[in-house]
Amino acid sequence: MDSTEKWFGFGAAERALQEEAAALTASVADISAEADAMSEIHPGIREALRASGLAGLMVPAEFGGRAEKVDPLAVCLVREVLMKGSSHLDSMFALQGIGSYAITVGGTDEQRRHWLPRVASVETLAGLALTEDNAGSDLKNVSTTVTEKNGELVVHGEKTFISNAGAADFFVTLVKEELDGGPSLSLVLVPADAPGVSTRPSPELIAPHVLGDVSFDGVALPPEARLGVPGKAMSLVLSTLAVFRVSVAGAAVGLATGALEEAARHARTREQFGRPLLKHGPVAQLLADSWNDVEMARLLTYQAAAFAREDARAALNRSSMAKVAATEAASRVVDRSVQVMGRWGLIANSPIERYYRQARPMRVYEGASEVLKLGIATTLCAEVD
Repeated sequence: MDSTEKWFGFGAAERALQEEAAALTASVADISAEADAMSEIHPGIREALRASGLAGLMVPAEFGGRAEKVDPLAVCLVREVLMKGSSHLDSMFALQGIGSYAITVGGTDEQRRHWLPRVASVETLAGLALTEDNAGSDLKNVSTTVTEKNGELVVHGEKTFISNAGAADFFVTLVKEELDGGPSLSLVLVPADAPGVSTRPSPELIAPHVLGDVSFDGVALPPEARLGVPGKAMSLVLSTLAVFRVSVAGAAVGLATGALEEAARHARTREQFGRPLLKHGPVAQLLADSWNDVEMARLLTYQAAAFAREDARAALNRSSMAKVAATEAASRVVDRSVQVMGRWGLIANSPIERYYRQARPMRVYEGASEVLKLGIATTLCAEVD
């Protein structure tokens, strides 16, 4: 019994998933750099993900998925492998779950039967429309509205920096509405081809990403387009974060591992002053510190994901800790790796340079480090009391 099986319940099923993910990553190795430089869906990556069947992890078996329920640990393990090989592939895989999970836990049977099998097969791409110009971490500040008029739900507003905008077939959309208790937040399911929906590219990020702004100009929807209970959107949003936040940590561990391997290869083969870089003390220290960072982040990530497998909502604070630790560690590791490689770490579009750019946004999305630390500290002090 190896340590991962002993400590986290890993067994044949988890190892098989890692092997599946590694096979998928290997199958797109020749197009990964091209895909990672794109801000629109790469058809080759999409077809490879579809053929792998791994997107079925994002949907319950009842609706075409691979397991009885979405397993945070399985998603985490797969993202670790995918991100090491291709950020485009990792993002496409992750968003199938992030964009559809509110349907899984809050949708009607009809909504689940219609959308989830298509998500599992990658016939449909999912989108989650939360953020706006004045609503990032502060989601309660959203201004997109839904009103009931003539038996329909009418959506007005604009969402910004939405992953998969321009490619998604639907948007799970956070809206504000007036209920008896005052302004409240609700979720509606908006097909991307509904009249009044339009998209445009967001400003390009330092690491290319399928990203855009979505406008809802009087979009009329049937009452059945609601997701969950009116005014209770944050419960579904938190359920999504509870399952998928820890997977960001898994992706960060994969990225850091890839960067460190690049640096280690360079240090072993590059000679300066008559000996390999590895034999120079300062370089060895950079590598050793980075390996420590990777393994500490991996252990915390696996622990949080194992807890989330049992009770995702109860484990959300642990998932936040893992997300902060792993993404911050990835930034340190990539920076050190560039330093080890010197000018070779600065070559545009080289693997290490792509890792360097891809690491930075991970400390911002799905909970900026500083915002998550506030919640972590609050929980700590409550537990001490």
